[in-house]
Amino acid sequence: MSKPLEGVRVIDMSHVIAGPLASFYLAQLGAEVIKVEAPQGGEVMRTGKPEEGDTPTGFVALNAGKRSLAIDIRTAQGAQAVRDLARTADVFIENFRPGVVAKYGLHYEAISALKPDMIYCSISGYGQAGEWSGRGAYDHVVQALTGMMMMSGENPSDPPVKVGFPVIDVAVGMLGALSIVSALHRRDRDGIGQQIDASMVQASLMLMYPSASTFLTNGAEPQRVGNRGYTGSPTADTYRCRDGWLATAANTPAQFRQLAAVLGVEDLCSDGEALDLERFNSPSGGFVVARNMDYLRGRFNAAFALQSAFAMELRLNAVGVPAARVRKLGEFLREVDGANKVTLPDFYFDQNGRQVRTPGLGFSYRSEGGPTATAAPTLGQDNDALMGTGLAR
Repeated sequence: MSKPLEGVRVIDMSHVIAGPLASFYLAQLGAEVIKVEAPQGGEVMRTGKPEEGDTPTGFVALNAGKRSLAIDIRTAQGAQAVRDLARTADVFIENFRPGVVAKYGLHYEAISALKPDMIYCSISGYGQAGEWSGRGAYDHVVQALTGMMMMSGENPSDPPVKVGFPVIDVAVGMLGALSIVSALHRRDRDGIGQQIDASMVQASLMLMYPSASTFLTNGAEPQRVGNRGYTGSPTADTYRCRDGWLATAANTPAQFRQLAAVLGVEDLCSDGEALDLERFNSPSGGFVVARNMDYLRGRFNAAFALQSAFAMELRLNAVGVPAARVRKLGEFLREVDGANKVTLPDFYFDQNGRQVRTPGLGFSYRSEGGPTATAAPTLGQDNDALMGTGLAR
């Protein structure tokens, strides 16, 4: 089947996670992505186990379906070769510190002069302008800077807690891909190119969007809520049970009543000292509001402590209360693999005699051909083709 971005050529001068994830989306949606890397070892993600060569699993997951051009942009010949390729391309991606690619004549102004309708996407830590733009950035550093670490954790006095994976890197990669696809649509409609400034700081604020918007509007600093839900309802929380932990989201009065009935604490539904009963019984609905959160948490903690998390997940979902036993990533993936419990359109890539499996793109099309047929390229695999006839499309 045809893919939505077939016919689009992308020059990808990015490395590690954010930029490569953005171009991975484009490659899997049908674009021809030419990954430009240094000849001496390629990008850092190629470093893996000796038996995996220069295409370890982490690299394959981010770069499957791309072509590799190993060329030194610090030389006049290398930079010129990239500019020549750019004349034939639709999209140009880079994620160096602002100002670095300009030293080699590969910045937006130079590339757009060659190809006025180019979609040029720069991904950085702090954006292309401003006093901090030249700083280096890593995911956990930006989590610290933007307040994300202080939103995780239970109490105000707790030490900062980072999200346990590079969430900002992934988010800015997704936003980069979204911005590129949108700009391509506009170019097809209006015939104009675009310069895109995607940053980790912007991505971090989008991940915290409701809280950031509230502070910008009202000046209200978000408080740490630990494992409690965003709504603030007293039973949007996580509880220790006999055999593990259970997260629930009994946000509405109807859900609260169902939860209370299952646990045998129905008296709370008429306790005006524990709940705001006027809002609880309002026909307009809304979220449950606590009058005495500590008392409610104590009652529910005690009730859940007697229960099985495994059994409660089944019982609560059966009566319309969202609930899930807390699992590790591997436990969850093993449980749902082939079990027809969730939609998981994963992708497989055959890489040098081994199979690399990924969870796909986060969405699926009804009529689309699945993953691209090719896996990740070895370093410089496409040099001869791209430096020869590859300049013509």
